Order: sequence, then structure tokens, then C-alpha cells
Amino acid sequence: MWRLIMPILAFALLGASFMRAGDQLMVLVCVALVGSLAVPRPWIARLAQTALVLAALRWLWLGWFIGSTRAAIGIPYTRMALILGAVALFTLLAALVFQSERLRRYYAPATRRPA
Repeated sequence: MWRLIMPILAFALLGASFMRAGDQLMVLVCVALVGSLAVPRPWIARLAQTALVLAALRWLWLGWFIGSTRAAIGIPYTRMALILGAVALFTLLAALVFQSERLRRYYAPATRRPA
């Protein structure tokens, strides 16, 4: 389903960040979250939304951490802050994708799913 492209890309960016940091367990979690999007259960949609909101917070924290470190040693940080801010915004928007009517129907409980 094409509506899931944004969450998949957001999880891919997050996984790449964890891979760069050397955290293989979190890379596997990101891969598992992408795979779980194929399962039409309501809790999967909520889990993905929660993970994406937490990922956006991580991007903001990472931007603050790197920015403050760069500022302390006198290195420019504006471009980095803009990029990580844009990634955080993209990740938050990816979480909102699950509010679309089509995805609400896809992830609806089996008793309410139209035939």
C-alpha cells in the first residue's frame, strides 16, 4: 500500500542512524517494525505510531546534543540542525499517515473490516 511509504522510509532512516551508531539490536527492531506493517491489526498501527513519535523525539534530542557539542567547540551547526529538524518533522508526519481513512480501515479489528 503506497500510503505506508512514509513510515517505511522513516523507519529506514532511523535504522540507518542506529546502524551508524553500532546498535544492531535497534536496527533489527526497525526492520521488525517495517515487517509488522503488513499485519492488519489495530495494535500494530498504534505501535508504529508510538515508535515514530519516539523516533521524532530521538531526532530532536540528537540534533540538540550534536548542536550543543558543535556550538561548544565553535563548529557551525545550523545546517545540521535544519536537516535533523526536517527528519524529525518527516517522522512525525509519517506517524500521522495512520490517521487516514484507508489505513484506519486496513488496521481495523476483523469484526469491523469490510468484506
